[in-house]
Amino acid sequence: MLERILIRSQPVPSDPPKRRGATTLDTEPGRLRLLGAILSAVPWGQVVIGAGIVMLAALVPWGTGQVLGAMDRQVMAIDITGELVGESRVALERAAGQWVGRSFFATDLSDVKDRLEQRPWVESAAVKRVWPDRLAIEIREKKPLAYWSDGRLVSRSGEVFAPPNPEVAGRLPLLSGPDERVMDVIRMARTMSDTLTENGLGFAGLSLEQRGAWTLTLANGIEVVLGRDQVTERFDRFVTVYQERLVSRANEVKRVDARYSNGVAVKWKAEAAPSGKNT
Repeated sequence: MLERILIRSQPVPSDPPKRRGATTLDTEPGRLRLLGAILSAVPWGQVVIGAGIVMLAALVPWGTGQVLGAMDRQVMAIDITGELVGESRVALERAAGQWVGRSFFATDLSDVKDRLEQRPWVESAAVKRVWPDRLAIEIREKKPLAYWSDGRLVSRSGEVFAPPNPEVAGRLPLLSGPDERVMDVIRMARTMSDTLTENGLGFAGLSLEQRGAWTLTLANGIEVVLGRDQVTERFDRFVTVYQERLVSRANEVKRVDARYSNGVAVKWKAEAAPSGKNT
């Protein structure tokens, strides 16, 4: 006979229902940790310093402008210095006077310099501010080397210029030639002048014609025609002949033509007794 055995079993509870949004709740701490790691990795000291530098850089121009604005004054005087021969100090001060009364800081010094350097005698002008209300200008004049064609002057640097008062340059040699060949004339004149000085002769001038012929003038008034070709050789031959045959009668010689291959032709002054064409 079978016995009925009743076994009461406890009901097995079913899985609890999943809550919506569980994933969000699980990852929130991870995000916070990531954010904290990022923030901790930032060099906050450098960030603060960098931000301060940026702010300071932005404030400096503004502050500088405010300071200069408060310190700015009008230009009250202009001082002119420099060794002047051709220029007049009064004229320079009058020319620079247009900047008197202008802003000390806003005055464009390069404009002052450019305006003054347009004057014929001015080689360069150095301009600077002198606190609190002056401009100091140092003028360097062109140094004339010789008189040039049409009453102009040529400087030692080879610049031909036309001041209104070229005569103040004093006694100088007379050079002439095409303007574009001024440096050729200067080089030839320097070479000849040195040689003449070594031989006790003075240099007074040198002319280069458009077609290329050279004529030398000595300090004693003698003209030496050298022509276009073999100019150096002809000049050396003249010096030799002059020292050997003409030096004792130099005051009788008017012109010497050195365009001969074996000597020179001498033109005597009217009152001098001729001694033949060729020497």
